Amino acid sequence: MIERIYTLEDIDLQTFVGANRSNIITLQSLFPKTKLRIHQNVLKVLGEETSVEELFTVLSRLEQLCAQHNQLTEATIIEAVRQYRSSGSFATPTSSSAEALIYGVHGKAIQPRGKNQARLVKAFSSRDLCFAVGPAGSGKTFLAICLAVKALKSKQVRRIILSRPAVEAGEKLGFLPGEMKDKLDPYLQPLYDALGELIPAPKLKDLIDTGVIQIAPLAFMRGRTLSDAVVILDEAQNTTPQQMKMFLTRLGMNSKMIVTGDLTQVDLPRGVTSGLRDAVEKLHHLPSIGFIHFDKVDIVRHPLVAQIVDVYDQRDKDEAPQQDN
Repeated sequence: MIERIYTLEDIDLQTFVGANRSNIITLQSLFPKTKLRIHQNVLKVLGEETSVEELFTVLSRLEQLCAQHNQLTEATIIEAVRQYRSSGSFATPTSSSAEALIYGVHGKAIQPRGKNQARLVKAFSSRDLCFAVGPAGSGKTFLAICLAVKALKSKQVRRIILSRPAVEAGEKLGFLPGEMKDKLDPYLQPLYDALGELIPAPKLKDLIDTGVIQIAPLAFMRGRTLSDAVVILDEAQNTTPQQMKMFLTRLGMNSKMIVTGDLTQVDLPRGVTSGLRDAVEKLHHLPSIGFIHFDKVDIVRHPLVAQIVDVYDQRDKDEAPQQDN
């Protein structure tokens, strides 16, 4: 009889254990010659040496699958045990699994939709700075966050930093009720929502509390050097050229940046140039920067959204000559 300790590290504990400890019960039934006890993220295994070693190998595989797919089912556990006992190894992923960019909560496979999303994925792999510009609903921000979470999970970086300009749609933080966090959280909620689709809530809270994932207004970036991170600037059309320059020059070693925005939704005061437009015009000739321009065909929300965007774009075009006069 031997006793060994297995520590679960990079997964959501509740997802691994299952509802009412169902996954632990399944493992115990498949390894009757062992006793399995769990306390927080530590598994204690007691039993015959051969059974304990076999269970440890299976646990390592299950932890990988849980981290990759954000779920662990009874069927997955049984199949992993069957594979190991029949061949002494585990099957490689199927082609459809290999093509998935990342898995969301409950194991939903997330893949690029359309050629421009695929271009952003490709550009991110080969460039340290990418601009993704296009209409609302084209998936720019969500895809950028998917790429960041994937890089974090694969340990390419140590943290994710998400930012937005501090003023949008005419609302100034000073006029909003509450403390600074109370003022900022509703404004930054779209970023929390995107993360919540990719990382189970308890794990996400832990990553935010420990600073592995940081969400802050653009003003908080001043004076920092952002190293070993994926840094995303969302709603970048609402930066000034000075703010954009400040942000871009925060890039540190072993870091990547993605800048997203929609030049048709600029909320800056009349006469103020958008930092996003300014940056695209000034930097477009640099081959080391990726530029991906989304359009209406890339919109992945309700089909009606594309029609609404089309109507508003046409109205803006019709009004432009009148404003020039």
